[in-house]
Amino acid sequence: MDPEGAVSGGRRRLLAALVIASVLTGLFPAANLFAQGAAARQIAPTLLRPASATKAPNADGFLQRWLILDPIRLNGQLTDSAVQMAVKAEYFPNQFTALPRDGDALTVADTALTWRSVETVNYNVNLYHFAYAHKRPTSNVLFWVVTVVNAPHDMPDVRLAIGSNAASVWWVNGQEVIGIYNDRQTVIDDGVSKRLTLKKGANVIRGAIVNGGGATDFCARILAGDDRPIRDITVGLSVPERAPASPAQ
Repeated sequence: MDPEGAVSGGRRRLLAALVIASVLTGLFPAANLFAQGAAARQIAPTLLRPASATKAPNADGFLQRWLILDPIRLNGQLTDSAVQMAVKAEYFPNQFTALPRDGDALTVADTALTWRSVETVNYNVNLYHFAYAHKRPTSNVLFWVVTVVNAPHDMPDVRLAIGSNAASVWWVNGQEVIGIYNDRQTVIDDGVSKRLTLKKGANVIRGAIVNGGGATDFCARILAGDDRPIRDITVGLSVPERAPASPAQ
């Protein structure tokens, strides 16, 4: 037997096994659950329940952890004016300021809805998977999404960059910063805000995605002044409570 040929054959078999594993992981993202820890639980083909309090963005800076409200039914028109009217309607109290918690329930148009925490295994959040997993409609709907970006220090001149299928409007710390409209596919950095400042500590990012029909998803990340994705932040779903002030001496 030729030892060199045996080694070569072994390498070929190893390479083939790695290729197969890579393909299977792409087809079945849940196959990567072992890397997520025992507390991670699959809720849809590309979505998990968060298994920790905070999470860093992925290698490309995408924010992978979100609170998502069960979809609200509407007519699904995607023009600028129709989307603006849809997202500015009042569906629940303090919808532009309240920070929901996982499991919070509310009622919109006689329909009981729930806020749910999710973590995507991809760069994008598949809202079709989310809605289907919870037996909710996927077409002619509005999704509200919220996350909290924790900055280690003030970060001036950054920009929020998003993509969505279909139209969407976005807010950072209560200020509307991006709107993209019409029937569209999710494209990375399809909408980019003007330069803004992430303050030290918690910053609330809120989005409203309107889908007419078919697939629906979104992606979001923070870009530095040189368009480099920012990774030295963490993503959570709550704002840490401030310690009580010391009594005056």
